[in-house]
Amino acid sequence: MRLMNRFDELELPVCVLFNRVNHRRLVSRLFGAVSRLGDGVLWYAIIAALPFVHASEAWTASLHMALVGAISLPIYKWLKRQTLRDRPCRRNEAIHQSVAPLDQFSFPSGHTMHAVGFSIVLLAYYPVWAYLAVPFTLLVAASRLVLGLHYPSDVLAGAGVGALVALASLALAL
Repeated sequence: MRLMNRFDELELPVCVLFNRVNHRRLVSRLFGAVSRLGDGVLWYAIIAALPFVHASEAWTASLHMALVGAISLPIYKWLKRQTLRDRPCRRNEAIHQSVAPLDQFSFPSGHTMHAVGFSIVLLAYYPVWAYLAVPFTLLVAASRLVLGLHYPSDVLAGAGVGALVALASLALAL
């Protein structure tokens, strides 16, 4: 636990720096909306829409994305229980929190984990979706920092878990 506290102290100034733009109303609303869509709303819509957009063979991609989400979730929950890392907005009063977190703890970022995992699988089947998926995934990851909900290492860990699960599943499936 001491190691995590050291990381917290090293990363808090970076969190404050990213969060400065969250004091602007338009930026706060933009990243709040991105965060809300990253809760799953946009991903579930894409998963449901794929068979309608790309015909019936897209059911495989939709099911693959859902499977990556289902496998990632218990890993995410286990990591949360093991680390119990407080969110940066709770550690430093200079960090403006404009969006309520979905749960109490910070490590890893579930939004980033799912965005990266879903994007990798989606792009493996349909690279044309890169124009939507890549910018949205980057915005989701940035939103976690701008909104003061995560440390940079939370976002990196979430991206790593999502990428590992997605790439492993693709290696097994394709």
